[in-house]
Amino acid sequence: MTTALYVHPRIRTLADDRHIEGAIAVRDGRIAHVGTIQEARDALGRSADEIELPGAAVIPAFHDAHIHCGNLAREMVAPDLRDALSHDDVVSRLRSYVIPAGAEWVVGGRWDRNAWSDRTAPHRSTLDAIFGDAPVSMPSIDGHANWVNSAALRIAGIDSSTPDPAGGRIERDEHGEPTGLLLESAASQVRVIAEASLDKQLPALMLSVQRELLTAGISHVTDLDGEDVRAALLAMHSRGELTVRVHKGVQAKFLDIAIEEGRRTGEGDARFTNGPAKFFADGALGPKSALMHAAYEGTDDTGIAVTEADALLDGVRRANERGIAAAVHAIGDLANSTVLDVFARVAETAHAHGLRNRIEHAQHLRPSDLARFARLGVIPSQQPVHATTDFPLSVQLLGDRATMHYPWRSLLGSGATLAFGSDAPVEPINPFYGVHAAVTRKTRDGEPDGGREPQERLSVLDALRGFTSGPAYAAGLEDSTGGIEAGKHADFIAVDQDPFTMSGDDLWKAKTLTTVVAGAIAHTTAS
Repeated sequence: MTTALYVHPRIRTLADDRHIEGAIAVRDGRIAHVGTIQEARDALGRSADEIELPGAAVIPAFHDAHIHCGNLAREMVAPDLRDALSHDDVVSRLRSYVIPAGAEWVVGGRWDRNAWSDRTAPHRSTLDAIFGDAPVSMPSIDGHANWVNSAALRIAGIDSSTPDPAGGRIERDEHGEPTGLLLESAASQVRVIAEASLDKQLPALMLSVQRELLTAGISHVTDLDGEDVRAALLAMHSRGELTVRVHKGVQAKFLDIAIEEGRRTGEGDARFTNGPAKFFADGALGPKSALMHAAYEGTDDTGIAVTEADALLDGVRRANERGIAAAVHAIGDLANSTVLDVFARVAETAHAHGLRNRIEHAQHLRPSDLARFARLGVIPSQQPVHATTDFPLSVQLLGDRATMHYPWRSLLGSGATLAFGSDAPVEPINPFYGVHAAVTRKTRDGEPDGGREPQERLSVLDALRGFTSGPAYAAGLEDSTGGIEAGKHADFIAVDQDPFTMSGDDLWKAKTLTTVVAGAIAHTTAS
C-alpha cells in the first residue's frame, strides 16, 4: 500500500475556510496526518516519497451524490442532440449520425424541446424517415420523456389500443395513434429494451466513464442506475480496475433482488458499498410531469404521480425494515410534501436501522415543508446546475406562487445536510459547474444578472462541502471519507486555481490537475 508525503503550500481541508501550508501524510491508503511537513514526516515514522502537488490549492476529492454511470456510458455511442436549437437542427444531426456497426438500436440523444426555437412536437414519422426499420429510443435531456419510432413501438407492443401505464402517458394524435412521444413510466418501457442492446459494450464504456470521473476530480459516486451497471462495476472491482469509490443504489423494481441477497445500505468494502433504493414520486419540470400543488401556468395540469402515495409508503417501508435507505425522486412541491409524509411514517424504522433517507432533487418546496428535512433527518440530495439550466423555464411554467425554488441556503440554515451531485448525463459531470451554480445562482453565461433568488446562494465553503462531506454523510460514510483529515481515505485533488480566492463568476473555470485516490495518483495533467 502507498506510503507518501503529499506537499503543498495551500491545503484546504474544508474544516473551515483556512488553509494549511504543509503536507498530507499517507499510509496504507489513508491519511495519517495533515500539518507541517515535519509533522507529517514524524507521523509516518519513516522515510517516504515526497510528492509536490501542482496548482493553486489542494481540496478533498469530489463525491457526486447523484449520477447515472450507465447512462453516461451509453451516451458515448449515441447521437448528441443536447444543444440543438430547433427541430430542423435535430433532423440535420440525426441524418449525419452513423449507426455503429452491429448496433441493434439507435439509443440516446438527450434532446431538449424547450430549447427549440420552433417547439415542434417530436413525432415518430421524423425518425421513421431517417432510420427506417432500425428501432430508435431517444430520451429527453431530463430522461422523463422518450422519442421513439414506429419500429420501437412495435417491438414494445404499443399501439392505439394500449392503455396508459400507471404513472405514465402515451401521447396520441387526433386518431388515437401513438405519436412516438412517451412520458414517465411509458418512456421506460422502451428504454429498458433499447438499453439492454448495449449490455455487451457496457464494461468497456464504464472504463471510459471512470476516466472522465477521475479527470473531473471525482473519487466517489452515488450511482442510481440499474443492476446491469452494478454487475459491470463489480466486475471491474474483481479485476482490480475499479479506482473510484462507488455507493451503488438499487432501483425500486429490483428491490426484491436486493432484499433476497441481504444487501444493507453502507455495507461493502473501501471501493464498493451498497446504496439506497431509488423510488420515483413524480416526473420532471420540462414535460410538466413534476407533481405540483397548483397547476402549471395557463393549464389545469398538476403533473404526474409516478408512484401513488400508498405504494410509495409500502416500498419505502419494506426497504427501511431490511436496512436499505430510500432515495425518492421528487421535483414538484406536492411530490416533496408526499415524500416527506412517507418519511415521517417510517422515521422510527429508519432511525432504528441507522438509515438516512433522501429526497433526490427536492427542487420546489412549500415553505411549510422546509424544516421537515432536518426534523426527520432527511437528506436533500440536490443538483445545483439544475437551478440555472431550468431558468427561465421554471419561471415560465410555475409563475409567481408561494413555492421555494432550489432553496439551498434555507435548507442549510434549517439544519439539513446538503448532498450535491450532477445528475449526469442530464448535466455535465464537472463539479465546479455545480459549485459555481451554488455560489452565484447564475448560468455560466452570467444569467440572470445578480443570480436567481440570490438569498439562496451558498458560500464557497458550503458549496464545496456539498460535493464532499455532504454526500459522504448522506451515504453514512462520513467517518471514512469526505474530507482531508487523519483516518480518512486519502482522496484529494490539486486544482489550478484556489476556489476561495477566485471570483464567484469564474468558479466554473477551475480545473483539476491531479486526482489522488487511496493515496495513489489516479489522474494527472501535470508534466
